Amino acid sequence: MAVKTYNPITPGQRFKTSNSFADLTPGATPEKSLTTGLTKSGGRNNQGRRSMRYIGGGHKQLYRIVDFKRNHDGVPATVKSIEYDPNRSAFIALLWYADGTKSYIIAPKGLKAGAQVMSGEGAAPEVGNTLFLKEIPLGTEIHCIEMEPGAGANMARGAGSYGMITGREGKYATVKMPSGEVRRILLTCRATMGVVSNSDHNLIKLGKAGRNRWLGRTPRVRGVVMNPVDHPMGGGEGRASGGHPRSRNGQIAKGLKTRDTNKRSSRLIVSRRNSKG
Repeated sequence: MAVKTYNPITPGQRFKTSNSFADLTPGATPEKSLTTGLTKSGGRNNQGRRSMRYIGGGHKQLYRIVDFKRNHDGVPATVKSIEYDPNRSAFIALLWYADGTKSYIIAPKGLKAGAQVMSGEGAAPEVGNTLFLKEIPLGTEIHCIEMEPGAGANMARGAGSYGMITGREGKYATVKMPSGEVRRILLTCRATMGVVSNSDHNLIKLGKAGRNRWLGRTPRVRGVVMNPVDHPMGGGEGRASGGHPRSRNGQIAKGLKTRDTNKRSSRLIVSRRNSKG
C-alpha cells in the first residue's frame, strides 16, 4: 500500500500524507445489510457527564458489522470487494458465501476481489482462510487470533499486525504475539492466515489540526500547564516540571507495573513482550 503525498498549495498540505487506497475495489459501497448507525457519545456516560476527555466532534460514520468468529464452516465464499472502514485501521473484505450469506471480515494483505476463502476444519492454509491452530503450519503468519474457543478473534486485528505459531505441545500452541509476547493458546482456537492489510497506516501524517478533529479527537491539554486543582502536575512558576509524571487521578506513569498479578491468563504467558528492562 503506497502513501500519497501532496503538492503543498495550502499550509495544511505541506506535510500531509494519506493512503492511496490502491488496494480498494473501485466503486464499492457499504453493504446495507451489514451496516448500522453509529451514535457518538462525545465522551459522555449515560448521565450525560463527561467520563472520557479529548473525545468530541468527528465526521458522521456508519458501523460495518465485521465477522470475527468465522464459524461459517465448510462453505466457500467469494471476496466481492475490498473496502475502507472508518472504524478501524485495517481494510475489510465483503464475502459472499455459496449459500447466499454475506459478511465482512478483516482483509489480509494480498487478498483481492474474486478470490475464494473458506473457514473450518480441512481448509487450505492460504491467505484469508480461517483454521484451527492445530492445523496451521509452524512458522506461519496469522492474524485475528482467538484467545478462547468460539469467543471470536480479539488479537492481531490492527493494520499490519500478525502473530506467528512457533510450536505445539499437548493441547496448546505457542504463539508469538505482535507485541513480542509469547503465550500458549488452545489448539481449538481459530486464526486467519496472513498479515492484516494497510501496513502503511502508521506512516500517515495528518498535516493539520483540523484533520484530527475530523477523526473525533479534541485537543489534549498537558497536565503540567494546568492548575494544581486540576492536575497533580499542575501549578508552579514558569515551566515547572510538576513532579513525577502521573495521570489526572494520580496514577504514576513511566515504569509502574499495572498488570494484575493474579490475572487468570498470566499462567499461559511463556515470555513477556520486549522491554527496556
